[in-house]
Amino acid sequence: MSAGAALVLPLSYLLGSIPFSYLVARRRGVDVRQVGSGNVGATNVMRSAGTAAGLLAFGLDFVKGMTASLLARQLSSEPWVPPAAAVTAMIGHMYPVWLGFKGGKGVATGAGAFLSLAPLPTAAGLVAFALVLAVTRYASMASIAGTITLAVLAFVLGSPRPVAVAAAAAGLLVVWKHRGNLSRVAAGTESRVGAKSGGAA
Repeated sequence: MSAGAALVLPLSYLLGSIPFSYLVARRRGVDVRQVGSGNVGATNVMRSAGTAAGLLAFGLDFVKGMTASLLARQLSSEPWVPPAAAVTAMIGHMYPVWLGFKGGKGVATGAGAFLSLAPLPTAAGLVAFALVLAVTRYASMASIAGTITLAVLAFVLGSPRPVAVAAAAAGLLVVWKHRGNLSRVAAGTESRVGAKSGGAA
């Protein structure tokens, strides 16, 4: 591993682990871990602290992911480092050291991280997210659909192999983090966007 990669990956984790959803909600007097689904993510912030707060949290999580992959491109010329940084930033969001390794689902961070690495697949993933959310109002299902769309199209549209493999890994991580949501969807107990409590993406 090069010196650049050795620097980039820990830095990407630390960037990803910045708990913006927690911080945004906290400024509004809400501990997002104690309300709704308890998930440290934008959907739960939206439910517990309002739409504007949720959108701000989403945007900040998106930017930290984008920053990680762009920074990796500047610090290392190895083709596998930026996609590895993208996945590492997602892991940081999912398991942040600052919150006892209990974080969010990584969707916004992943979208930001992969936008510069696989622009068209990521854009298609965001469209899939929006469509599934509009039809089902399940943020969890929309998140899974968007991430799988990104992963599949990264292979189909010929993204560089390291990027495609990283996108597949990101998809698996997102599905894994949503396993509880999938169980609630099957049981009919998953909350929809607009509800005050329940699962969150």
